[in-house]
Order: sequence, then structure tokens, then C-alpha cells
Amino acid sequence: MREYAQPTTPKRLVTPRGTDRVEQLMKRLYGLPMAELSRLPRPVADEWEWQYEGACRDLPAEMFFHPDGERGPRRRNRENTAKAICISCPVMLACRTHALAVQEPYGIWGGLSEDDRLTIISGDAKPDISHAS
Repeated sequence: MREYAQPTTPKRLVTPRGTDRVEQLMKRLYGLPMAELSRLPRPVADEWEWQYEGACRDLPAEMFFHPDGERGPRRRNRENTAKAICISCPVMLACRTHALAVQEPYGIWGGLSEDDRLTIISGDAKPDISHAS
């Protein structure tokens, strides 16, 4: 009878405080947290299929996510263009709901910019959400 070594379970990258090392590294490298992964939908197709219908599906990601250092009129114009695409999107509400639920930290989702989502999530009394003109 042959003896085989017992398989070992890979150790999860967890610090003593319980924070994932990957998340900690992202915070240190980029200064901002990642999307809250525990809030993501389960890996069930029904919970993700809305993304197949998105008006943004075949467009470049650069339209919805700003490059490093983009500011002022250039950023505002890019955001307004992305929001205009979102307005006609058949899954805009599903996209917005997803972005707010997982607290997406980057990009235009469901017609909301990063600042728009922060305003809504933080519960400020009167959000000043800009819309595409």
C-alpha cells in the first residue's frame, strides 16, 4: 500500500487584524481602497447577466475610467460623454444599483461618477450630481 502526502490547504493572505494583505497592499500602493469584494454578487449568471446588455459593453474602458492625472475640463467632458451613454442604456438602474451596493471606487457606473457615488453613500443632505448635458 502506497502512502501519499496529505494535500495542504493554501494559507490565505490575512494579517493579524483580519485585513486581506492584497487589500492592504492596494491601499498602500494607490491610496484608495478596492471595491468591497464581500458585497459583490455571487457567481451566479442571473446576477451578472445585465452586463451583457450594457451600452458601454463594446466601448473603450477609457471612456468610463479616468487616466492618472486627468483634471478640469478634460475630465468633466469625458464624464459627461460617459453619462450620456448611460442615459440611453437599458440596464442603467441595474448598473447603478451594483455600483452603490459594492461601493465601486472608480469610473462611471449607472450614470454616476466617483464623486456622485461618494455623495450618495456618505448620505450628504443635498447631493450635487452632475448630469450629461
